[in-house]
Amino acid sequence: MEQRGREARRERQRWVACMFALVLVWSGASAQIKYSIPEESKEGTVVGNIAKDLGLDKNTLKERGYRIVTGSAEPLFQVNQNDGILYVNQKIDREQVCEESNTCVINLKTVLENPLEIHYVAVEVMDVNDHSPSFPETHKRIEISESVPPGKRFQLQAASDADVGVYSVQQYKLTHNDHFRLEVIDRDGDGKIPVLVLQKPLDREVMKRHTFTLTAVDGGKPPRSGTVELTVDVLDVNDNFPIFTKDSYSVTLCENAPIGTTVIQVNATDLDEGLNGDVIYSFVNNVNSKIRNIFNVDANTGEIIVKGPIDFEVKDKYRIDIQASDKGSAPLTTHKSVKIKIIDLNDNTPEIEVTSFSDAITEDARPGTTVALISVNDLDSGLNGKVICFVSEDVPFTLTPSLQDNMYSLVTKSSLDREKQNRFDLTIVAKDAGEPVLSSEKAISVIVSDVNDNRPEFLLSPYTFYVTENNPPGASVFSVKASDVDEDDNALISYHILRDGGGDSKLTSFLNINSENGDILALKSFDFETLKTFQFQVVATDSGSPSLSSNVTVNVFILDQNDNAPVILYPVSSNGSAEGVEEIPRNVNAGHLVTKVRAYDADIGYNGWLLFSLLEVTDHSLFGLDRYTGQIRTLRSFTETDEAEHKLLILVKDNGNVSLSATATVVVKAVEPKEAFAASDVKSAAKDDEENNVTFYLMITLGSVSALFLISIIVLIAMQCSKPTDYSSKYLQDVNYDGTLCNSIQYRSGDRRYMLVGPRMSIGSTIVPGSNGNTLVVPGRRQVSGEDVNYDGTLCNSIQYRSGDRRYMLVGPRMSIGSTIVPGSNGNTLVVPGRSQVSGEIPPTVQNGNYNK
Repeated sequence: MEQRGREARRERQRWVACMFALVLVWSGASAQIKYSIPEESKEGTVVGNIAKDLGLDKNTLKERGYRIVTGSAEPLFQVNQNDGILYVNQKIDREQVCEESNTCVINLKTVLENPLEIHYVAVEVMDVNDHSPSFPETHKRIEISESVPPGKRFQLQAASDADVGVYSVQQYKLTHNDHFRLEVIDRDGDGKIPVLVLQKPLDREVMKRHTFTLTAVDGGKPPRSGTVELTVDVLDVNDNFPIFTKDSYSVTLCENAPIGTTVIQVNATDLDEGLNGDVIYSFVNNVNSKIRNIFNVDANTGEIIVKGPIDFEVKDKYRIDIQASDKGSAPLTTHKSVKIKIIDLNDNTPEIEVTSFSDAITEDARPGTTVALISVNDLDSGLNGKVICFVSEDVPFTLTPSLQDNMYSLVTKSSLDREKQNRFDLTIVAKDAGEPVLSSEKAISVIVSDVNDNRPEFLLSPYTFYVTENNPPGASVFSVKASDVDEDDNALISYHILRDGGGDSKLTSFLNINSENGDILALKSFDFETLKTFQFQVVATDSGSPSLSSNVTVNVFILDQNDNAPVILYPVSSNGSAEGVEEIPRNVNAGHLVTKVRAYDADIGYNGWLLFSLLEVTDHSLFGLDRYTGQIRTLRSFTETDEAEHKLLILVKDNGNVSLSATATVVVKAVEPKEAFAASDVKSAAKDDEENNVTFYLMITLGSVSALFLISIIVLIAMQCSKPTDYSSKYLQDVNYDGTLCNSIQYRSGDRRYMLVGPRMSIGSTIVPGSNGNTLVVPGRRQVSGEDVNYDGTLCNSIQYRSGDRRYMLVGPRMSIGSTIVPGSNGNTLVVPGRSQVSGEIPPTVQNGNYNK
């Protein structure tokens, strides 16, 4: 026995040692702490410092990946890896997290790695009194027969409170009354149950209904509460008819009221209680099925409810018979009529109908022309049925109302032009005056038909054509084209040539034009050498009624072709052949001009540009031909072995694409100088005269132009020199001034010196002192914006003097008879008018002064 006790003790010691070792191991790998926070704590609220409470080094939290192990849902708490503080991640509702548990603890598992450590944190969410007690119903009705004896108990529904503990329902209170009292039954886990106890007999005839308030209060500070209204109906026997509360029922109802809308509620009362006083409502048996399909009556509430569509346009009022019956064993019934008046709503869009319509209107229609008749209809009444109609686009059409309601005429309001727009797509808009406004649209298209109001227009004006000469007769040489913006026959154009008997009428007789396409044919060939240009007119006429036409001028220029061969002008023999004989002395030197072959080509340009070449020559070393001028010159001097007669065959050709040519033969005879002297002089003189004709005319022209230029230069110089060197035109103009220059007079006054100028002033001029009525302030030193900083304000006097038969006045500051007048040179002389002053700019010498004759 003792041995068994020792073994038992050793077994307990081993178990304790194992548990101790296990605790040591566990403490190295895990630990657990517990925090508590109130519910509804805001996001970010600090729960506690886990690192501090567990003794962890906060500097290694982030490196070791300190975190809370959570599921997929958003965690309620988060730990800061920088400082180890546990904080609320989202607002916590205790009642949602723990429902009705008395204790709400949220267990968290935190993990540290390297080495692995697991710490368990328990956060208890403390309940706060954030919910009020509430009853299932806010109003409770209890029926008690008046025959029920006192002491009868009626159990009531308990209030519920989402909070727990002291914050749950702790007590009930009943408002004071003479017939009932309140008892509370405590059922532990099920809470407290209120019980209503009848303590005084009921008398329906004295009071048929008792109303009081039951209040549930929790244990919070301050406490929260919830209430329910209790109504006790005293039942009686069925000895009274239901009585409607009103003598008549009348109501208005908007059409299109949605199904389920309560139209009106009828109410009947029965002095009896219970089933005897419980009234139900229904239609009277004689109500027809149409009304029953539209309306329904709630048997319990007496509400007449919309069951089907309400349409004012179908029926605007209803009369419904309602009966009220109690639920007694022998029900008593009362009838009452309900009148329902339907109010029209704007639920019908206007309808547009085109009663008469002309789909086409001529473009020359006058403003106000009727295009269509429009009628508008709206099934609504009153303002909802009043319609206005208009054209929505900015078009040359408008709607004008007619004498009949809702009838309009679509008329033109401005001129039409088919060429600008040949079709108008109109939108007729009809809007009623209801609220909200309803509208409808009607689209119509108006075609603008053409009238012949546009003349044909040629594509070019004038036309210019270039025709090569020698064109084949009867072929088309060019074409004109006109267009007409009208359509159909009004745009069908025919062409003809205007033959008015003018200067080119003979030429136009050789032209013909295709009246349909404007192609112009030449009935004969043109010859550039006889006709270089001509013009005529083509008329384009449309096929409208009346027809319109327009003219265009056609300028034709004939282009040259190489159709003329060169014609030899020299040499020409007496019989007309291109042959000539030239005699030259044998002693001529190289370069001597033997003769010049002259030719002419009626063509122009390259076709008329002639080149000369030697086809045959007796001695190529003796004669040379200039290919451009046709001059034949000796290439060397004659020798004794040279023949006396040389024959040269000259080819003259033009530069046309297909060159044409002619030939001339020149026979050169070498004779002794004495024999050839006389003939040579005569020929040379004649040739020189001919060659110098052109030069002579050029010299005359150049001389004439030079002479005119020199004459123009001389005239301009003479005009500049003849201008007078006075300034009267710039400053003062006097129509009677004779051009005499004025002199200057210097005088002193005090320590200042002044200079006055006037015409014909000299030392011998008579100076007459005048009044100072025309005196003028003149600056003494320098003028600054009309003032002088050193001027003392003294006015100047005037001095009059005569010269000949004229009188002049001079002004100057401080001038008097005693002023010293010093004659000065006339280098600063100035032209001053002799009689009257014409408006002008005053010279600087007498600026701001007054001048009088």
